[in-house]
Amino acid sequence: MSVIATPLKRGNAMEYTKERIILGVDPGTTVMGYGLLRIEQKKPSLIAMGAIELNKYQDHYLRLNRIFERITGLIEEFLPDEMALEAPFYGKNVQTMLKLGRAQGAAMIAGLQRGLPITEYAPMRIKQSITGNGGASKEQVADMLQKILHIRKEDMPYLLDATDGLAVALCHFYQTSNPLAATTNVVRNWADFARANPHKVKGLK
Repeated sequence: MSVIATPLKRGNAMEYTKERIILGVDPGTTVMGYGLLRIEQKKPSLIAMGAIELNKYQDHYLRLNRIFERITGLIEEFLPDEMALEAPFYGKNVQTMLKLGRAQGAAMIAGLQRGLPITEYAPMRIKQSITGNGGASKEQVADMLQKILHIRKEDMPYLLDATDGLAVALCHFYQTSNPLAATTNVVRNWADFARANPHKVKGLK
């Protein structure tokens, strides 16, 4: 397991002085992307990235269970110190938003059960952090990640959901390494999540 130093708070960010591993997750109901970064001497390097394909599961609840199982498996295999999630994009389709929120929740619970601190980032903030453009396309994000992390062309995934998950991890690295960046929405346990999101847990026992 990687050794993580006690974080030193500087402004709203935290500086780490030893190695850490970040798991980034891009929630989805048909495909969920993920990426893992190792941070050593304040420099990120790629450990792994991939996509969890969920199309073969017709039942939405089976998809949620698969998300929980795979994220739990990644945590047990790579032993990340922190987890970062892309927050759902709020659109007009209520059913789509509900399903995305559930997918995010399944991944979040997997992290919370393993005691990982979890941070959410808005999609535009992730794109801005990686490319400098909050409206960047998936392809532009993937191209920039390839350059920043020196990923060989043949190692790039065919599903861009994987690079989206990796982008979440790299965004988290940038935000927690920059003293001027405010790291918000940090969740360390279910109580934190309930306090920060009362509208999401209202009526749940």
